[in-house]
Amino acid sequence: MGLFDDDFYSTRVSTRAAKKKAFKARRGGQERWRHRNRSVSPVQAAVISGAVSAVVAVLLFSFITGLPSTTAVTGASHYPMRQAAGDPYDRIVQAAAKVRPAVVSIVNLKGEDGHSTEPSALGSGVIFRITSGKAFIMTNNHVIEGSDDLEIVTVDGVKKEAKLIGKDRISDIAVLAVDDKGISTIADIGDSSKLRLGETVIAIGNPLGLGDTLTSGIVSYTNRIIPISINQDGVYDWEQHVIQTDAAINEGNSGGALVDLDGRVIGINTMKIADTGVEGLGFAIPANEVMKTVNELVEDGKITRPYLGVYTVDLNNEYAPLDETQRKELKLPDTVKDGAVVLEAHGPAEEAGLKLNDVITAFDSEPINSTLDLRRYLYDNKKIGDELKVIFYRAGKEESVTLKLTDKPEG
Repeated sequence: MGLFDDDFYSTRVSTRAAKKKAFKARRGGQERWRHRNRSVSPVQAAVISGAVSAVVAVLLFSFITGLPSTTAVTGASHYPMRQAAGDPYDRIVQAAAKVRPAVVSIVNLKGEDGHSTEPSALGSGVIFRITSGKAFIMTNNHVIEGSDDLEIVTVDGVKKEAKLIGKDRISDIAVLAVDDKGISTIADIGDSSKLRLGETVIAIGNPLGLGDTLTSGIVSYTNRIIPISINQDGVYDWEQHVIQTDAAINEGNSGGALVDLDGRVIGINTMKIADTGVEGLGFAIPANEVMKTVNELVEDGKITRPYLGVYTVDLNNEYAPLDETQRKELKLPDTVKDGAVVLEAHGPAEEAGLKLNDVITAFDSEPINSTLDLRRYLYDNKKIGDELKVIFYRAGKEESVTLKLTDKPEG
């Protein structure tokens, strides 16, 4: 007996009985259809055929394009599908045309003895403000890091010398300024909090030096959290909230615009996961977070955050684990499994008496399990001038100290 014989599907009805029953059903159905057909005129048949063809055409369009039909349809889940406005491909063309003049290529020139002759890094930027004879451009900090000279290239091919206004390594955002001669377009900034999963987006930038390049995709995830190592030492220093997209993002796209179909910038492209077998994993910093940073950089030239003054290593660091001898020196109780070990103390921490091998385990009764926890608590919950209670272990004994947070000194 074959796997797909009738008896496999109908164990209670024999094959012969099932076929006989099916034959009678088909014959009865044909008789009824022929009987009904006698009352259908050629005109009625044409009308019915036309209506069916129209419905099939609409359904095929929706299936192929992935968009709802022009008529709102309620599916089996009872959620109404949103009405699409116009040709989706034409919307991409219009959105790109709106934003392109506001997206520039950035060339980071590094040279010996201050002479910058060859481009050593390429990136992208977005013009977001024009005022007092200057055009302000936002980009990624890693695009301009270590620069001797910076220049931008507009969509028309005009080169302009750029000046660094401010940068922030933690948010990976920087702001440049150029003279506004010949520049008249600024980007329309959207509300990234209103992004929807699956929404079509466009990435515009300067990948591999191929300026004014456009790719498209969808929003794969609206609020992904990616741990990052700021100094690339294998230890995560911060967590970046990003938009995940499958729009092609390559080297040089960093700092460019992620745009919705209304031509509004909803993110700044910042990174991709490049590994064997990995495709379609690009990330952009949400526009709402970006604008908070760039506005402060324009006003103050820097991002002000509370400063504790400790350089620490995780008690449980998988990349540089403490050996048995080092753990014995800390004299920690067996109950203490996590924390941040102080290697250096400066500023408020030094003044409060924190020193080498102190193991910080809590701030204001909030557990601190790592350097990432330490930095997150400070930046999310404290501001300059606030008091902070630090709970730590020294030579096996739990101690605490209260200190006042300050601004990080220059240099």
